[in-house]
Amino acid sequence: MKSPTETLLGFLVYGLCILALEMQQIQISVVVITFNEERNIRRCLESVAQIADEIVVVDSFSKDKTEEICQQFPNLRFITNRFSGHIEQKNFALDQAKFDFVLSLDADEALSDSLKDQILAVKMNAQFDAFQFNRLSNYCGTWIRHGSWYPDVKLRLFNRHKVRWQGINPHDKAELTVPGTVKHLKGDLLHYTYYTIDEHTRKLDYFSTLAAEAYFKKGKKAGFFQLLINPSFAFFRDYILRMGFLDGYSGWLIARLTAFYTLQKYAKLRFLYSQAKQN
Repeated sequence: MKSPTETLLGFLVYGLCILALEMQQIQISVVVITFNEERNIRRCLESVAQIADEIVVVDSFSKDKTEEICQQFPNLRFITNRFSGHIEQKNFALDQAKFDFVLSLDADEALSDSLKDQILAVKMNAQFDAFQFNRLSNYCGTWIRHGSWYPDVKLRLFNRHKVRWQGINPHDKAELTVPGTVKHLKGDLLHYTYYTIDEHTRKLDYFSTLAAEAYFKKGKKAGFFQLLINPSFAFFRDYILRMGFLDGYSGWLIARLTAFYTLQKYAKLRFLYSQAKQN
């Protein structure tokens, strides 16, 4: 039979072990930017409810029920901020997080069950500065597993003091700003892209305008080569080299629209230079 001193010592050791484990655990802020996302945001927030220690939604003054849906979730802060670009808005969202580790998602994304389990394991012992994983996209009801859309590796869980959003709008990318370690997690980030072809073409028109304006500000030119060769190569790369043909009609359509987006982007860039010369 143990003496009172031995029993007390046992409880003390046990308590120290529990404390050590808790100190190893990390807390995660989930950050999401939104604008009129009432059809997507609930699915996104429900998928992170189990792993989020707080949720920060930065909204660009939505006119739909986005805020109403968000307010139904506990530990959620809803912040409005004028939209000045995807990169700028996402970096603003990072700065609003309470915890060092951040999971940054778009409103039309959600964690798969397998990826959720992986992130829960990370919370118990985060030995890396950042974590990346594959993104699987749903296009008009079909999961796309080839072409340029998969595996589409994304860095989305990271120490926010070592990562910032960079790139050229609207194509943002989270990247390490200081030396750090990165681990690839199993499981897919589910991306619900477009519900109709018309929605896809309208969004590409919007994105190509943003891209052309960003290229113009950086002084990038749009010559004959970009207009003729780049769209054709985009189709060949995605449909043939990356085997988009294995996704059937959807794979062909995505490759075709990607080529058209490339053409639009450089055509709009040439138009901006033409306007600048006239002025």
